[in-house]
Amino acid sequence: MTPSLRRATGRSTPLSLADRLFSTGEDRRTARLIEDSIDALEARLAVETTFTGGLVDVVSRYLLEAGGKRVRPILAFLTAQLGAGVTPEVITAATSIELTHLASLYHDDVMDDADQRRGVPSAQNVWGNSVAILTGDLLFARASALLAQLGERAIRLQADTFERLCLGQLNETLGPAPEQDEVEHYLTVLADKTGSLISASAQLGIIFSGADSGYEQPVRAFGEKVGIAFQLVDDVIDIAPNDEDSGKTPGTDIRAGVATLPVLYLRQEAVTDAAAAALLARLTPAALEAATDAEADDAIRELREHPVTRRTVEEARRFAREAVEALAPLPAGTVKKTLTRFADTVVERTS
Repeated sequence: MTPSLRRATGRSTPLSLADRLFSTGEDRRTARLIEDSIDALEARLAVETTFTGGLVDVVSRYLLEAGGKRVRPILAFLTAQLGAGVTPEVITAATSIELTHLASLYHDDVMDDADQRRGVPSAQNVWGNSVAILTGDLLFARASALLAQLGERAIRLQADTFERLCLGQLNETLGPAPEQDEVEHYLTVLADKTGSLISASAQLGIIFSGADSGYEQPVRAFGEKVGIAFQLVDDVIDIAPNDEDSGKTPGTDIRAGVATLPVLYLRQEAVTDAAAAALLARLTPAALEAATDAEADDAIRELREHPVTRRTVEEARRFAREAVEALAPLPAGTVKKTLTRFADTVVERTS
């Protein structure tokens, strides 16, 4: 693994994201350019998470220093290769996007009452809800200030993306309307909460590298669909056997009352299938809380082995395929090929 990606992920792996995406000589040349850009991004992030010093800066950098794959900036740096490459404006835009992502994590952990994030205690678990919320707000403000340097179009894109992030979280919290299909509602939430920011990242790389504006819509569609696929895979990983690196207990989301796609599919089956209904009853937060560790683990294991989980994997693969199909207008070459590999790598995480 290259040094900068090791810093970004916080640990080495047998086959890194870069190894999977960049395989030929020309690909690796592009990879080196992106690696240099990641180094520049990390330096800029360190600067932009400096505020008043002391504990404020410690809290602001907490999740930044905990790791992260920097997927969103990487996509911006990659799509920028369709234009003049990673310009200073692209670095500024990518920094803003990563700060926005970080800010959303502080808020998400408060909403979910999460114990851990990126293998460390969540910020709200260490400093409390008020500090975590205000830190997220602070990072959102800095992200907006950065994009303001790039002009009105960047500000509008940031505002639209932030609106979708908030709508996604709000709709997730409120739940579907009585007449609304639960699965359709959930996929819309994922498009807003996860897909919108990935989509914006890819578009900003096009805009601020001076690439053909005709590429904007294809990479936006790619980003949104691959973002949905990414989150659906996370739904499957959530119920995977315990992973010491992640620090997460299997079924963390389900135990917190989050209705992931496997659970939503199970609800559909429970209407006519008594076995599905019985399993669903064992997977409510109250039932999991009252169960012994062995009983709770057994219920999560049964969900993992149930056909609804395979169905979720297939849905993730469908969105990944559609993401690749959206790239049809892009020219053949390293960028298109690497984005295709990226979509494939997203769904490979379930294997």
